[in-house]
Amino acid sequence: MRVKCILCESIEKIDDESVLAKRLRNRPIHTFMCENCSERIANKTNERIATGNFKLYRSPKVEHDF
Repeated sequence: MRVKCILCESIEKIDDESVLAKRLRNRPIHTFMCENCSERIANKTNERIATGNFKLYRSPKVEHDF
C-alpha cells in the first residue's frame, strides 16, 4: 500500500497486511506520518519541555459516582 506523509508529502510503501494499513483503509480520519517527521516532532517537543515553558493542557478526568 502506498501512503503519503501529511507533513512532508513523501510517498512510502507499507505492507498491505499491517495494522497501520488496515487502520488507514477502514478509518479515513486516521492519517499517516513518516518516521522522519515523527522523530522531528518528538525531538522538538522534548526540547520545548526542557525549557520549562511548555504546558501540556489535558482535559480533566471525570469521575463518576455510581
